[in-house]
Amino acid sequence: MEEIVDDPVDCYWLIKCFINQFHNKFGDSLPHLPKSLEHYLSQEEPRLLNHLRSIGALPQLPYSLWFKRCFAGCLPESSLQRVWDKVISGSCKILVFVALEILLSCKIMLIGNTRPEGVVKFLCNIPQENTDAIVSKAIDLWQKYCGNPNHAV
Repeated sequence: MEEIVDDPVDCYWLIKCFINQFHNKFGDSLPHLPKSLEHYLSQEEPRLLNHLRSIGALPQLPYSLWFKRCFAGCLPESSLQRVWDKVISGSCKILVFVALEILLSCKIMLIGNTRPEGVVKFLCNIPQENTDAIVSKAIDLWQKYCGNPNHAV
């Protein structure tokens, strides 16, 4: 939000309102997003899903960072703004597709990792160079599966 407004007071109120609206509108949906991610990962890359399951990494993925924080602290501002724009427009499901595309984009690194701690550490510190491409691909996947850009959950 600091990138959007100059005044720290305005920044505070924007963040407060965003968080309140997010939890009021999507709070009941948040617990279901990890299962939704598993579903779409099974459609796109079942081998990666099976690997994450077999090493016990699936339940340890950084769901709080991804879904509760809407990727704040994970994606740089330029990428984050595009994701938040979709959330504000009414779809928290975009968060699932961003997480999915992160997994797909990092597939080789993830499959090469045999310890859940290594997977989680990597995913909490993803390289920042290609996040704009990740978000673009995530939006494409979101449109592919949800069809309607106004699809809420």
